[in-house]
Amino acid sequence: MQLNRLGKTDIDVSLIGLGTVKFGRQHGVKYPHAFTLPTDTEILHLLATAEELGINLLDTAPAYGTSEERLGALLHGQRHRWIIATKAGEEFDGTNSHYDFSPQAITASVERSLQRLRTDYVDIVLIHSNGDDVRIIEEDHVFSTLAALKKAGKIRAYGMSTKTVAGGLLTIDLADVAMVSYRADYTDEREVLTHAQKLQKGIFIKKALASGHAQQPAEAMKFACTAPGVSSVIIGTINPNHLRENVAGVA
Repeated sequence: MQLNRLGKTDIDVSLIGLGTVKFGRQHGVKYPHAFTLPTDTEILHLLATAEELGINLLDTAPAYGTSEERLGALLHGQRHRWIIATKAGEEFDGTNSHYDFSPQAITASVERSLQRLRTDYVDIVLIHSNGDDVRIIEEDHVFSTLAALKKAGKIRAYGMSTKTVAGGLLTIDLADVAMVSYRADYTDEREVLTHAQKLQKGIFIKKALASGHAQQPAEAMKFACTAPGVSSVIIGTINPNHLRENVAGVA
């Protein structure tokens, strides 16, 4: 598996990262089929498969239900093998999402993530945007909050999971990495990718398979992985065979 330097940081991430929404949340998601949460044994098997395939990046979030807590327990003794990205700003109560981007809320969220993940640092923290990207950056000063946490050694890199082109461009200007949507039928955010490439910043691709709705997953993966400036394409799955197929399609 190809490893890419994440922008100007000292972090190397695998071209494909493993998304962990399905580790802890099964309600209020947009996947085409219902699913049950995997057992601990099934998650351990999936993580072993990911490691075998050369994947080193795990993407989680407080909004992913019990995902952080389960990873914290299951990665005991293996923390050094993984690059962990989590998020802050969004909470999910089982029915609805709630957002708070204040310095106090972001700091408390990161501290709680450290506890849940049973680690003294998180490699990457992304602001989990509600779509009001620019306001969150300019009025809530989220990157100043994350910069302070980085200076304190709690996180190694930061950015935003954005929902707008303007927010993506601003994130590339002010942070280490932007997570953006990009696929063959949605290329609106390509400008963010090229801007990141120009400034040597990191790019994570989300929804490359349209949350499981892609008709040709192999082609969708190739499209995302060969986009300009891409550091890693995050694929959420709890099926080891699907993970192997996605990696094989890129290889």
